[in-house]
Amino acid sequence: MKYRSVFDIIGPVMIGPSSSHTAGAARIGLVARQLFRAEPAWVSFHLYGSFAKTYQGHGTDVALTGGVLGFDTSDPRITDALNIADTKGMNVSFHEEEAQPDHPNTVKIRLGNGVQELELVGISIGGGKVEITELNGFPLRLSGNHPAILVVHNDRYGAIASVSSHLAKYEVNIGRMEVSRKDVGKEALMVIEMDQNIGEDILKEIEALEHVETVTKINE
Repeated sequence: MKYRSVFDIIGPVMIGPSSSHTAGAARIGLVARQLFRAEPAWVSFHLYGSFAKTYQGHGTDVALTGGVLGFDTSDPRITDALNIADTKGMNVSFHEEEAQPDHPNTVKIRLGNGVQELELVGISIGGGKVEITELNGFPLRLSGNHPAILVVHNDRYGAIASVSSHLAKYEVNIGRMEVSRKDVGKEALMVIEMDQNIGEDILKEIEALEHVETVTKINE
């Protein structure tokens, strides 16, 4: 296995006690918040495997909530996240699911605000690292540990090329890219992980491209 730094071995700077159950959970919640692009009025966490069995003792509940509130893994407010959510009037609920997931540290997050809703499935793979495996019914593989953009677009000829060409114009290097769709010619999702964050101006330009519906970014 190849590590980028010593922090890939000992884990991230975090509020404990567990890199998998706390730091990873906070990261999944933070990705959900970034993709939602607003503070939700309600959020429900559906916990599977070991998450369902130990989420209170290992602080997974406060970590997930803290992430959705926009707190990073090292933010000391995570320990008080449930109270902070309650003060903000955010309705937070936890559900222990009996289904056996492919990975023991799995959570499905549903959140909304009366205008929009979002659903994603994430897993904590250890050392504070995570993968998002599903977003609003689209299967995907998003690490959440690199800058990325998610592009919802119409499944049309040239849509993928126009987005990648636009990134190349600004010398943005693509580290990994995948595309999923629910049906031919319907809505599709582009996931692009990059070597650097991009600004809102580039984001708006991509969103204005033909066949592109929405663009959301995740910062490292």
